[in-house]
Amino acid sequence: MKYLAWLLKAAIFFTLFAFALNNQQDATVHFFFGTRWQAPLVLVVLAAFACGIATGVIGMVPRWWSSRNAARRAQTTAEPAPEATGAPVQPAPPIEQLPHGL
Repeated sequence: MKYLAWLLKAAIFFTLFAFALNNQQDATVHFFFGTRWQAPLVLVVLAAFACGIATGVIGMVPRWWSSRNAARRAQTTAEPAPEATGAPVQPAPPIEQLPHGL
């Protein structure tokens, strides 16, 4: 299984490497007010991908913080386990055995 994962990673790497080699032409990105950026097409695609990832991470940060704070509040307000308080632990009642398939 480990070799299959490495083989998949190598296939993805060589596919992206071939994509980069085949797209070395200059591309022009036109911004507002007549500004433009001229760079190889691979860099333009990489920059767009990086901007998309950054936007997604920035959009998720508030949710991560609220989840982390909720987990921290739940951990501090949780009751201690019965073993930690010294109270005797009650055994679970026996489960009635039913015939298989019912």
